[in-house]
This record gives sequence, C-alpha cells and structure tokens, in this order.
Amino acid sequence: MIRFVMRRLAQAILVLWAVSAVVFLLFFVGPGPSQVARTFAGRFGTAARIAQIKHDLHLDQPLYLQYSHWAWNVLHGGLGYDYYKGEPVISVIAQAAPATISLVLGAAVLWISYGIFSGVVSAVKPRSLLDRGFTSAALFFYSMPAFVLGLSLIWVFAYKLSPVTTFFPFHGYVPLTASPFLWFEHLILPWLTLALVTSATYTRLTRASMLDVMGDDYIRTARSKGMAERRVVMVHALRPSLTPVVTQAGLDIGAALGGVIIIETVFGIPGLGWTAVQAINQQDLPIIVGIVVLAAAFVVLVNVLVDIIYALLDPRARLH
Repeated sequence: MIRFVMRRLAQAILVLWAVSAVVFLLFFVGPGPSQVARTFAGRFGTAARIAQIKHDLHLDQPLYLQYSHWAWNVLHGGLGYDYYKGEPVISVIAQAAPATISLVLGAAVLWISYGIFSGVVSAVKPRSLLDRGFTSAALFFYSMPAFVLGLSLIWVFAYKLSPVTTFFPFHGYVPLTASPFLWFEHLILPWLTLALVTSATYTRLTRASMLDVMGDDYIRTARSKGMAERRVVMVHALRPSLTPVVTQAGLDIGAALGGVIIIETVFGIPGLGWTAVQAINQQDLPIIVGIVVLAAAFVVLVNVLVDIIYALLDPRARLH
C-alpha cells in the first residue's frame, strides 16, 4: 500500500510540474515580457511601474531563470502580487477560498449521499415505481442548467414562501467563524442547486454498477448460504460498486473547488469562481494565474486521494 501511495504521489508531482510549465508558457512566454509587465501593472501603469514589475518578475532574465523563479515562488505559496488591488494574490485567494470550499464540500455530501441512496434503491428494485421515479428525477435535473434551477429555487423559497418563512436568504455569504447558523442558512439554496444538478450522474453510475455486481457468482453464493438480503446488498454488493462513484466524485469535487462560477454568480457568493470572473472583467492577470494554478492543484490532489480510497475499496487497484 505504501508503494502504491508513493507511486501516485510521484505521478501527481509530475502532473503538477507539467501544469505549471503550461501555465507559465501561456501567461508569461506567449504574450512576451513587456506585454506581461504591462498587463500586471494594470490600465494606468506608468512606464516606471512597468519596468519595475518586469524586473520583479525576472522577465529581463533568460527563460529558464524566469520559470525557476516563478515555480520556486509558487512552491512556497507565492502566487504573485495583485497590482490592481495592491495586495498579494494569496491574500485575495485566501479571502475567496472558504466560500467555495464551504459550497462544494457541503453540496458534495448531499449529492453523493442522495446519488448512492437512489442508485442502490433503483438497482435493488429495478423497473419498479421507485426506480422509474429516481431515474426520471435524475434525467430532469441533469438536463436543467444550473442557473435555471438556482433561479427557480430562489423564486419558490425566497419569494413565494417569503410570507411564511425567512429561512432562505438567497444572496451573499457569511463566514462560518462569524455565525455558524447564518453560514448554514445562506448556503442551503446553493447546496441544493449544486447537489441536484450533480447527483443525477451518481444515481446512474451507482445503479449501473450495482446491477452489474448483483449478477456475479459470489452474490448468488452469499444468498444461497442464507445471508440476509440487506447484508448482501450493503456489504458484498455496494463496496465494489462504489469504485466508479469515487472516481467521478474526485473529478467533480476537484474541478468544483476551482470555482463554481455559475452558482456563485447566481447566489452572490464571493468565492473563487466569482473572483475569477471579476479578474477576467478587470484583466487582472495575477489573480487569473493564481486561481488557475490553485484549481489545477485541487484537481490533482483530490484525485490522489481518490486513488487511495479506490485502492482501499478494491485491492486489485494497487497492482496497477
């Protein structure tokens, strides 16, 4: 198991290095040193300021030295300086990241739990009324754009039910440290929106995987020995069925941590996605580069964790 983990970590480091090289080439080499310095300085940057930024970013040095300085700073958490806001990029990201992490992790608990539950029920009772209901709901929410579902939930809960309850605020974000109750209250509708849109994939994955496993010989053997059906399903069938679900969860969570742009915009959550949109509108290149690097790191690291969980669920994965 240790060798398996070390191999996956080595692969993750290699992927992160490749990503960093691509980001550096796209944002620093492609436009040229002068254009990069001018973009970092902002629309009102003076010639002296542009020259200073060019020197600070080592853009007046050979290419390999430019990359080594930039990569060394990234490894130490130095994602650059946001000249537009007048503060380090890591400070801007640190302010936005908690909102995105709260949104994604809370919604992930909902969509994975519901997806596995509905998939198991559909597989245990195929072609039943429950199976058809869960399948229809999965197709319905999967085909609905996130912004349409989000606005629909706002219309129903924040407007139509507003005379009855004020429990569903639909705009803004309250940090967990400021008020746990308000933090939870403001994230209910965003959690539901993201979970309902995403859970459809997990329902279908779990159902298909469970139906495939339920036909295996060892399941029939367990039943022939008189084992309770609940134990057969939960112990012998569900565990091997979760491997594709875990893989999909790693991809979805890793990508979403980079910023759920549409949902954060609809609900006014100042997370990484919302920050990225603002940076693009303002042509704030340091913030864009920092979020791209961070999003790539999220995807790679979450997938390393998924590989480890995959190996725990299916020991055969350790051989690959």
